[in-house]
Amino acid sequence: MQETKNIRIETYDYALPDSRIAKFPLPCRDASRLLVYKDGKVGEDVFSRLADYISDDTLMVFNNTKVIQGRVLFRKDTGAVIEIFCLEPLVPHDYQLVFQTTGRCEWKCLVGNAKRWKSGILTKKLTIGNETVTLSATRKEVESEASTVVFAWDNPRVTFADLLEGGGIIPIPPYLKRETEESDKTTYQTVYSKIKGSVAAPTAGLHFTDNTFASLKAKGVVCEEVTLHVGAGTFRPVKSETLENHQMHTEFVTVQRHVIEQLLHYAGRVVAVGTTTVRTLESLFFLGGMVLQNPTIAPNELKVTQWQPYGKEQDGSVAGRLLALLHYIDGQGGDSLQFNTEIMIAPGYEFRIVDVVVTNFHQPQSTLLLLVDSFLKGRWREVYDYALARDFRFLSYGDSSLLFPPEK
Repeated sequence: MQETKNIRIETYDYALPDSRIAKFPLPCRDASRLLVYKDGKVGEDVFSRLADYISDDTLMVFNNTKVIQGRVLFRKDTGAVIEIFCLEPLVPHDYQLVFQTTGRCEWKCLVGNAKRWKSGILTKKLTIGNETVTLSATRKEVESEASTVVFAWDNPRVTFADLLEGGGIIPIPPYLKRETEESDKTTYQTVYSKIKGSVAAPTAGLHFTDNTFASLKAKGVVCEEVTLHVGAGTFRPVKSETLENHQMHTEFVTVQRHVIEQLLHYAGRVVAVGTTTVRTLESLFFLGGMVLQNPTIAPNELKVTQWQPYGKEQDGSVAGRLLALLHYIDGQGGDSLQFNTEIMIAPGYEFRIVDVVVTNFHQPQSTLLLLVDSFLKGRWREVYDYALARDFRFLSYGDSSLLFPPEK
């Protein structure tokens, strides 16, 4: 564990000119370029030909989270604009319930221009369909960078989901250095997004189209979905000199029972679309270990902590741990597993469930780049040098890569 904690983040720096960051997506999603790293060699193709590189009898797993219009702007009587960025629901502390709430809810938020909002209630009038509503925001507690904000509104026919749809803004990544445009409402969502809750898109999935899925199906590839609500922490660079002092953000995950069954069936042939899916699937291994040790563990205690994967007692088969999760779900009388994860995947990590990764190109000195290097066993710079030398487009709206582990 200590070797991983001692990794110096400066070794994961590279020059990324602003001109190489894709500010907008291509008109056709699957026309993006695809870097392919396989058998220790780097090549390229177009994303629409992805199925050509995926074996039949393979399981491909996607993150079906949907980005919420989680930025809400309020204007004070003084003219100052206060931005409230919804990060995580607190009351109720359930994504599905909070979006159905009428009247009042609480969120953990980032507050922009916070020095102009030290006290008082912010209000704004919205028209939602044919309904008029006054939305108010009250700042309760400030903890580190985030604040607890109470939202209240005066129309019981309007849900919080309605308010965000009608009065919120899609929170595109800050490195795009532009304002959100109407087109982002569509292009910054995957075509299969379903479950509201993310403040950032699982961007590896932005390249997929109906045609891509048709070609995968024709190849015999089975597609399944999990849900991980991506938090704003995904954009947080590692500011400490070493990993040991970097705190990973917590994210909420839901995995359906039948997906775990599929992981058992397709062991050794699992493709994860995006780093969020990688973190979800790999977290299952450690949850399985927790359930084996304590079969009656309370659901609210199911959490993978940052350094848990690097501790002792990580023996045991993947199959045994996944079977334990299936028994646990059955014992709870449900059909899914819900948990939090703050898993840190960095060099020194051993992959247990994911065999192949589809992912975009990530920011310098980011935990996502560390995850990629962990999968490539130290060869990240070879892949990134290739992409930079050949004018690949980087970050959320950029091109994609298909990564096979070096020994495969």
